[in-house]
Amino acid sequence: MKDMAYRAADTVLRAAEGEEHNPLLPIVSEIILALIVFAIVFVAVRKFVVPNFEKTYSERTTAIEGGLAAAETKQAEADARLAELEQRLGEARHEAARIREEAREHGAAIVSEMREQAQSESARIVEHGRVQIEAERQQAVASLRAEVGALATGLAGRIVGESLEDDERSGRVVDRFLSDLEASESSSSGAS
Repeated sequence: MKDMAYRAADTVLRAAEGEEHNPLLPIVSEIILALIVFAIVFVAVRKFVVPNFEKTYSERTTAIEGGLAAAETKQAEADARLAELEQRLGEARHEAARIREEAREHGAAIVSEMREQAQSESARIVEHGRVQIEAERQQAVASLRAEVGALATGLAGRIVGESLEDDERSGRVVDRFLSDLEASESSSSGAS
């Protein structure tokens, strides 16, 4: 290592004497020339390149800020539209529920009305049947009275041995016989 140090020192001394240029020591003229070129490049970059960078940076910043503002505006519009749609949806749901309730009430009213109509129709049919049965019963009773009267008159005539052709008298006999028969039926059905 001492050897290297001696050699370096020897090289420096020789360079000082002018023999050879020492690579460790810079040349002053090159340093000055490098400083001038650096100053020119620095001024050119400062004057031409930096303003373009600043302009581009400013344009991009403006574009980004404008985009953010537009996005915020669109977001606010979307939020307002969403709120409006949710309100409309709520109103539509409320309206649908109201319509369903009205339909249910209307259906119940129709069912009630139909039930009343069916009951009244049933009552009318039953009453009509009762009237018809009563009319048929009256007709059957009248027919039976006539037949029973004729049979009773014929039988009484045979028993008595004379003809009971007098309609008025035979009618009274038949009526009395039938009223006695009805009275006996009423008393026997009342006793049961």
